[in-house]
Amino acid sequence: MQAVVHAANLQDRDGGVLLMSTLFGLYPFLLKLYADAGYQGPKFRDGLKEACRTVNVEIVKRPELHKFVVLPKRWIVERTIAWLNRCRRLAKDWECRNRSALAFLRWASIRLMLRRLCRNSE
Repeated sequence: MQAVVHAANLQDRDGGVLLMSTLFGLYPFLLKLYADAGYQGPKFRDGLKEACRTVNVEIVKRPELHKFVVLPKRWIVERTIAWLNRCRRLAKDWECRNRSALAFLRWASIRLMLRRLCRNSE
């Protein structure tokens, strides 16, 4: 869908608002956003309401038990990040410019989508 590469001194929740503001108007059917506990709080919620008024945020929290439990919605995001990190170029932060990092992220996403499309068509 979309990605934003920003400096490391920007909090994830601020980057999340920046990302969602780039999506404004592009995906009117987007109604729900799943986020982890780092995105809870009034700053992210208010920034998101300014950027995308129709999007509902659901915070997926880890259980308090100290054992491994698969959280269905959180697993989607973690699995996608793991798939993208299989690309050697994305596994380490080698890029000097944000444009280059974003370009390689898009190439990796395209590669992933094409492999899935070709595999399912056989």
